[in-house]
Amino acid sequence: MGSARRNTEFGLLLLVVIVTAAAYVLASLGVDANIPANILPFLLVLLAMLLASNLVTRKWAPEADPMLLPLAALLNGLGYVMVSRLRPDLAGQQALWTAIGLGAFIATLVVVPRARDLARYRYTAMLAGIALLALPIIPGIGREFNGSQIWVSFGPINFQPGEFAKVALAVFFAGYLVDKRELLAMSTRRVGPIMLPEPKHLGPVLVAWAMSLLIMVYETDLGSSLLFFSLFIVMLWVATERLSYLLVGTTLFAAGAYFSWRVFAHVQRRVSVWLDPFADPYNSGFQILQSAFAFADGGLFGRGLGSTGNIRFFAKESDFIFVFIGQELGLLGATVVIIAYICIVGAGLRIAVRAENTFDKLLTVGLTTLIGLQAFIIMAGVTRLLPLTGVTLPFVSYGGSSLISNYITIALLLRVSDESARSRAAVGTQPMGARS
Repeated sequence: MGSARRNTEFGLLLLVVIVTAAAYVLASLGVDANIPANILPFLLVLLAMLLASNLVTRKWAPEADPMLLPLAALLNGLGYVMVSRLRPDLAGQQALWTAIGLGAFIATLVVVPRARDLARYRYTAMLAGIALLALPIIPGIGREFNGSQIWVSFGPINFQPGEFAKVALAVFFAGYLVDKRELLAMSTRRVGPIMLPEPKHLGPVLVAWAMSLLIMVYETDLGSSLLFFSLFIVMLWVATERLSYLLVGTTLFAAGAYFSWRVFAHVQRRVSVWLDPFADPYNSGFQILQSAFAFADGGLFGRGLGSTGNIRFFAKESDFIFVFIGQELGLLGATVVIIAYICIVGAGLRIAVRAENTFDKLLTVGLTTLIGLQAFIIMAGVTRLLPLTGVTLPFVSYGGSSLISNYITIALLLRVSDESARSRAAVGTQPMGARS
């Protein structure tokens, strides 16, 4: 069974190589009507990296889901093509970060033999996550970019610690909820029509709410604020099966967001641009309006790879990369990207349903929520469904921190998938008497 899954994965990875190489050639032809001179080295390096990932998965997680790695590689490949076309000066760095991300994927599979072992380090993960979130506000190392103070610099090294904090906090939340889920599920107090547990057990919800507001205020990072708070509320809801936590959590976040909108100027600007970008079409509303025009210009099938990109955009290789996908590949190409994320989320939730260990189940739900919600937040931002926030499009946007953390996430999902499949196979091969 494991060999069949890995063969399926290998075949899909070969297809990803072909699709990525074809997109790379088409993008180059669209720019200067020439086939790129480095197409053969590009093919060989891409094939070698994906083959190495498949071989390691075949060795260390043979029963894991065969769809997740090819889907991530497809999005990564498309993202690299777009980054190399929109910002040729960043193509080499993106290729390097892709290699490092796949290296982190391999290292995670090798170093973490069982995902449930991470539960032992839940409080270490909590401290690491909080420390990482606090790094950007430390004078001297924190850096502001595009209005958000979410970067840190150590000499020549720049990265977004929040990308790694989200994985650490998912580990902590899963470990904490395994210990406290029965207490959190108990209802002893009625507040209106809602039954709630003891107030002391609501402490984690209030802490998560406060953390999300602190991120919003001090780092002006609306996307990460929504992401971290939603992560905990979703995991809490799954652990306790209590709808009241969703209602209370949503109410708390809405109250905090309203307070921030009334008090803080940067939140007011984001909301104002979202509601009426035409109020300032040549300044604050310019990006959103150009995004709408670009999507409309792409139509159903797009203008073709390499045919656009001269619009005056900042962060076009990161926050707004989905806009250029929609313009050059049209509604069809944008839909393919959305379907890829839906398939990743579906595979992650399938792994969670099949996981027998509670920690594995909660960790998988959390990690899947991170990928799916982050993709939704940024795509909803550039299409004006939500106020625009500065999160990356997973695997697609330029950025080393995002690529590395997301490949670690995929590795952990595959680890849980492999453990669950092995456990089911072991039960299935036991004699009838042994099972009873």
